[in-house]
Amino acid sequence: MAVERSELPYRLALPEPTETHEQDAEFCVIDTGGGWQEYRFHDYDALYRIPGLYEKLFYDILQCQSPPVVCDLLVEQLRAQQVDPSSLRVLDVGAGNGIVAEELRSRGVGKVVGVDIIPEARDAAERDRPGVYADYHVVDLTALDDEQAESIAAGGFDALTCVAALGFGDIPPAAFRAAFDMVAVDGFVAITLRDDFLSDGDTSGFSGLIGSQLDSGELEQLGSTVYRHRLATSRDPLLYRAVVARKRRPRG
Repeated sequence: MAVERSELPYRLALPEPTETHEQDAEFCVIDTGGGWQEYRFHDYDALYRIPGLYEKLFYDILQCQSPPVVCDLLVEQLRAQQVDPSSLRVLDVGAGNGIVAEELRSRGVGKVVGVDIIPEARDAAERDRPGVYADYHVVDLTALDDEQAESIAAGGFDALTCVAALGFGDIPPAAFRAAFDMVAVDGFVAITLRDDFLSDGDTSGFSGLIGSQLDSGELEQLGSTVYRHRLATSRDPLLYRAVVARKRRPRG
């Protein structure tokens, strides 16, 4: 283990770079004063409970770049389409503790509403970035009742963001579809996915979903880029694809 020193009140260690782990099995160990404890990266509820840990781990140490990359790509396409970012009403799915919303608001986006499945994410957003969201819903998008669906859709969204949250079972295709259906026709969609999740060999379901939406004309791709999402615990780069598209009426 390589121990990272921090000004925060804990010690953090990662596996040695010679060890390799599947992305959804990566972990670190944390000592908050009572001994070392293992935290898997996808145990978001546990990570969010420790103030500053999420940013320290993923942004300071593993150099995550996804929020600024996708937000820059979205704003670039808004300008190309002559849309004022301040007019945008964004549904941010897999919102976590508000890093994407902060990036959007810093680029002039007017309104962002968050959705996540765990209450710890909302609590962390309110703790770390108070006021960045106009509203925040803790719901399972695959099991919405009519009241929940109406409450979220009342935001009148003309954009959807989902950054580094698709795949691995965190947000399944059905959840993405439910959020997509809440966005107005001609609205914008800005997402990131691990690049191989859009390949012919994909088993996550997203290649088929996104491919069918593009083929039907329901999505019109405006821009796309492959970039380094972050470092793996092996210190190898994890490549993701950012895509910005517009929602259209399907042909036929």
